[in-house]
Amino acid sequence: MSRPFPARNNRSREPLHRRNGKIRAREVRVLDETKQQLGVMSLNDALQLARVKGLDLVEVAPNAVPPVCRIVDYGKFLYEEAKRAKESQSRQTGSKMKELQISASIDPHDLGVKVDHAIQFLCADMKVRVKLRFRGRQRAHKEIGFDVVNKFVKALAAYGQADAPPKMLGERDLNAVISPLPRNKRAKNPKGEAHIHVEEPEPDDEPEDEPEDSEIEAEKSPESPAV
Repeated sequence: MSRPFPARNNRSREPLHRRNGKIRAREVRVLDETKQQLGVMSLNDALQLARVKGLDLVEVAPNAVPPVCRIVDYGKFLYEEAKRAKESQSRQTGSKMKELQISASIDPHDLGVKVDHAIQFLCADMKVRVKLRFRGRQRAHKEIGFDVVNKFVKALAAYGQADAPPKMLGERDLNAVISPLPRNKRAKNPKGEAHIHVEEPEPDDEPEDEPEDSEIEAEKSPESPAV
Protein backbone atom coordinates (compact mmCIF):
# COMPACT_ATOMS: atom_id res chain seq x y z
CA MET A 1 0.00 0.00 0.00
CA SER A 2 1.53 3.29 -1.04
CA ARG A 3 2.01 5.97 1.57
CA PRO A 4 0.06 9.21 1.14
CA PHE A 5 2.03 12.30 0.30
CA PRO A 6 2.68 14.52 3.35
CA ALA A 7 0.54 17.60 3.57
CA ARG A 8 2.22 20.68 2.20
CA ASN A 9 2.82 23.56 4.51
CA ASN A 10 1.15 26.45 2.73
CA ARG A 11 2.31 28.87 5.37
CA SER A 12 5.86 28.70 4.03
CA ARG A 13 4.55 30.14 0.76
CA GLU A 14 2.77 33.02 2.44
CA PRO A 15 4.47 36.33 1.64
CA LEU A 16 5.99 38.32 4.46
CA HIS A 17 3.53 41.11 3.66
CA ARG A 18 0.57 41.02 1.33
CA ARG A 19 0.89 43.69 -1.31
CA ASN A 20 -0.90 45.01 -4.34
CA GLY A 21 -3.12 42.30 -5.88
CA LYS A 22 -2.46 39.86 -3.01
CA ILE A 23 -4.41 42.00 -0.52
CA ARG A 24 -7.77 40.37 0.17
CA ALA A 25 -9.75 43.07 1.98
CA ARG A 26 -12.38 45.09 0.12
CA GLU A 27 -11.69 48.22 2.12
CA VAL A 28 -8.39 49.37 3.66
CA ARG A 29 -7.13 52.21 5.78
CA VAL A 30 -4.36 53.89 3.79
CA LEU A 31 -1.16 55.63 4.86
CA ASP A 32 0.94 57.41 2.28
CA GLU A 33 4.72 57.21 1.89
CA THR A 34 5.19 59.79 4.69
CA LYS A 35 2.86 57.78 7.01
CA GLN A 36 0.12 60.40 6.74
CA GLN A 37 -3.38 58.94 7.02
CA LEU A 38 -5.44 59.14 3.85
CA GLY A 39 -8.50 57.50 5.42
CA VAL A 40 -10.54 54.41 4.57
CA MET A 41 -11.10 53.66 0.90
CA SER A 42 -11.87 50.74 -1.35
CA LEU A 43 -9.00 48.44 -2.25
CA ASN A 44 -9.34 49.40 -5.93
CA ASP A 45 -9.00 53.10 -5.12
CA ALA A 46 -5.99 52.45 -2.91
CA LEU A 47 -4.32 50.36 -5.62
CA GLN A 48 -4.97 53.05 -8.19
CA LEU A 49 -3.44 55.69 -5.90
CA ALA A 50 -0.33 53.54 -5.43
CA ARG A 51 -0.01 53.02 -9.20
CA VAL A 52 -0.22 56.74 -9.86
CA LYS A 53 2.67 57.29 -7.45
CA GLY A 54 4.65 54.42 -8.98
CA LEU A 55 4.73 52.64 -5.61
CA ASP A 56 3.32 49.53 -3.93
CA LEU A 57 0.35 49.07 -1.62
CA VAL A 58 1.62 47.02 1.35
CA GLU A 59 -0.55 45.56 4.10
CA VAL A 60 1.15 46.45 7.39
CA ALA A 61 -1.61 45.64 9.91
CA PRO A 62 -3.68 42.75 8.53
CA ASN A 63 -5.61 42.16 11.76
CA ALA A 64 -6.93 45.70 12.02
CA VAL A 65 -10.50 46.48 10.95
CA PRO A 66 -10.19 47.53 8.21
CA PRO A 67 -6.60 46.38 7.49
CA VAL A 68 -3.99 49.12 7.38
CA CYS A 69 -1.95 49.51 4.20
CA ARG A 70 0.93 51.78 3.31
CA ILE A 71 1.87 53.22 -0.05
CA VAL A 72 5.62 52.60 -0.23
CA ASP A 73 8.49 51.34 -2.30
CA TYR A 74 8.40 47.69 -1.19
CA GLY A 75 12.15 47.13 -1.49
CA LYS A 76 12.88 50.19 0.62
CA PHE A 77 10.16 49.12 3.07
CA LEU A 78 11.82 45.71 3.59
CA TYR A 79 15.23 47.34 4.03
CA GLU A 80 13.97 49.74 6.70
CA GLU A 81 12.11 46.93 8.49
CA ALA A 82 15.24 44.76 8.58
CA LYS A 83 17.28 47.72 9.84
CA ARG A 84 14.83 48.35 12.69
CA ALA A 85 14.90 44.67 13.65
CA LYS A 86 18.71 44.69 13.70
CA GLU A 87 18.83 47.84 15.84
CA SER A 88 16.30 46.36 18.25
CA GLN A 89 18.37 43.19 18.58
CA SER A 90 21.49 45.29 19.11
CA ARG A 91 19.81 47.21 21.94
CA GLN A 92 18.68 43.99 23.59
CA THR A 93 22.19 42.54 23.34
CA GLY A 94 23.69 45.78 24.55
CA SER A 95 21.58 45.58 27.68
CA LYS A 96 23.45 42.42 28.67
CA MET A 97 26.44 42.80 30.93
CA LYS A 98 29.43 40.58 31.57
CA GLU A 99 31.50 40.84 34.73
CA LEU A 100 35.25 40.40 34.91
CA GLN A 101 37.08 40.20 38.22
CA ILE A 102 40.65 41.34 38.68
CA SER A 103 42.91 42.00 41.66
CA ALA A 104 45.23 44.80 42.64
CA SER A 105 48.17 42.40 42.33
CA ILE A 106 47.13 40.84 39.02
CA ASP A 107 49.95 39.61 36.79
CA PRO A 108 50.42 41.65 33.57
CA HIS A 109 49.81 38.54 31.44
CA ASP A 110 46.59 37.73 33.30
CA LEU A 111 45.48 41.35 32.91
CA GLY A 112 46.05 41.04 29.17
CA VAL A 113 43.87 37.92 29.07
CA LYS A 114 41.10 39.81 30.89
CA VAL A 115 41.43 42.68 28.41
CA ASP A 116 41.08 40.22 25.50
CA HIS A 117 37.89 38.81 27.04
CA ALA A 118 36.52 42.33 27.51
CA ILE A 119 37.24 43.17 23.86
CA GLN A 120 35.23 40.14 22.74
CA PHE A 121 32.28 41.12 24.92
CA LEU A 122 32.35 44.73 23.71
CA CYS A 123 32.54 43.59 20.09
CA ALA A 124 29.39 41.55 20.79
CA ASP A 125 27.69 44.79 21.94
CA MET A 126 27.75 43.78 25.60
CA LYS A 127 28.63 45.98 28.53
CA VAL A 128 31.51 44.95 30.75
CA ARG A 129 31.68 45.43 34.50
CA VAL A 130 35.19 45.17 35.89
CA LYS A 131 35.35 44.52 39.60
CA LEU A 132 38.45 44.71 41.75
CA ARG A 133 38.24 43.48 45.35
CA PHE A 134 40.77 44.72 47.87
CA ARG A 135 42.01 41.98 50.17
CA GLY A 136 43.85 42.22 53.46
CA ARG A 137 46.52 44.92 53.52
CA GLN A 138 45.57 46.01 49.96
CA ARG A 139 42.81 48.09 51.54
CA ALA A 140 45.46 50.42 52.91
CA HIS A 141 46.75 51.16 49.38
CA LYS A 142 43.64 51.58 47.28
CA GLU A 143 45.44 53.88 44.87
CA ILE A 144 47.13 50.77 43.42
CA GLY A 145 43.73 49.26 42.63
CA PHE A 146 42.55 52.48 41.00
CA ASP A 147 45.67 52.47 38.81
CA VAL A 148 44.96 48.89 37.71
CA VAL A 149 41.32 49.58 36.82
CA ASN A 150 42.20 52.80 34.98
CA LYS A 151 44.85 50.89 33.03
CA PHE A 152 42.24 48.26 32.16
CA VAL A 153 39.76 50.89 30.94
CA LYS A 154 42.45 52.67 28.92
CA ALA A 155 43.38 49.41 27.17
CA LEU A 156 39.78 49.15 25.92
CA ALA A 157 39.51 52.74 24.62
CA ALA A 158 39.21 51.62 20.98
CA TYR A 159 36.25 49.37 21.80
CA GLY A 160 34.38 50.97 24.70
CA GLN A 161 34.36 53.73 27.25
CA ALA A 162 33.61 53.85 30.96
CA ASP A 163 30.17 55.13 31.89
CA ALA A 164 31.78 56.89 34.87
CA PRO A 165 35.16 56.97 36.64
CA PRO A 166 35.92 53.88 38.76
CA LYS A 167 34.23 54.09 42.16
CA MET A 168 34.09 52.16 45.38
CA LEU A 169 31.04 50.09 46.27
CA GLY A 170 31.39 49.56 49.99
CA GLU A 171 34.81 49.26 51.59
CA ARG A 172 36.29 46.48 49.48
CA ASP A 173 34.99 46.56 45.88
CA LEU A 174 36.15 48.93 43.15
CA ASN A 175 33.91 48.92 40.07
CA ALA A 176 33.77 50.38 36.58
CA VAL A 177 31.19 49.76 33.84
CA ILE A 178 32.37 49.95 30.22
CA SER A 179 29.87 50.37 27.38
CA PRO A 180 30.67 49.40 23.77
CA LEU A 181 31.32 52.19 21.30
CA PRO A 182 28.97 52.47 18.30
CA ARG A 183 30.01 50.02 15.59
CA ASN A 184 31.01 52.77 13.19
CA LYS A 185 33.39 54.22 15.78
CA ARG A 186 34.66 50.95 17.22
CA ALA A 187 37.86 49.20 16.20
CA LYS A 188 37.48 45.89 14.41
CA ASN A 189 37.54 42.73 16.47
CA PRO A 190 41.18 41.59 16.38
CA LYS A 191 40.06 37.94 16.35
CA GLY A 192 37.44 38.35 13.64
CA GLU A 193 33.66 38.08 13.71
CA ALA A 194 33.79 34.31 14.19
CA HIS A 195 35.31 34.81 17.63
CA ILE A 196 32.87 37.36 18.98
CA HIS A 197 30.90 34.93 21.13
CA VAL A 198 33.18 33.70 23.88
CA GLU A 199 32.42 31.97 27.12
CA GLU A 200 32.37 34.13 30.18
CA PRO A 201 35.59 33.48 32.12
CA GLU A 202 35.41 32.02 35.56
CA PRO A 203 35.81 34.47 38.45
CA ASP A 204 39.28 34.74 39.92
CA ASP A 205 39.87 31.98 42.44
CA GLU A 206 41.57 34.20 44.95
CA PRO A 207 42.23 33.33 48.61
CA GLU A 208 40.22 34.91 51.35
CA ASP A 209 41.47 38.03 53.10
CA GLU A 210 44.86 37.78 54.73
CA PRO A 211 44.56 37.57 58.53
CA GLU A 212 45.30 40.72 60.46
CA ASP A 213 48.63 41.07 62.26
CA SER A 214 46.97 40.63 65.66
CA GLU A 215 45.53 37.29 64.55
CA ILE A 216 48.93 36.11 63.33
CA GLU A 217 50.60 37.03 66.61
CA ALA A 218 47.92 35.24 68.55
CA GLU A 219 48.56 32.04 66.59
CA LYS A 220 52.34 32.26 67.09
CA SER A 221 52.24 33.04 70.84
CA PRO A 222 49.52 30.98 72.52
CA GLU A 223 49.08 31.55 76.19
CA SER A 224 51.18 29.18 78.36
CA PRO A 225 49.12 26.76 80.45
CA ALA A 226 48.93 27.52 84.15
CA VAL A 227 51.44 25.57 86.31
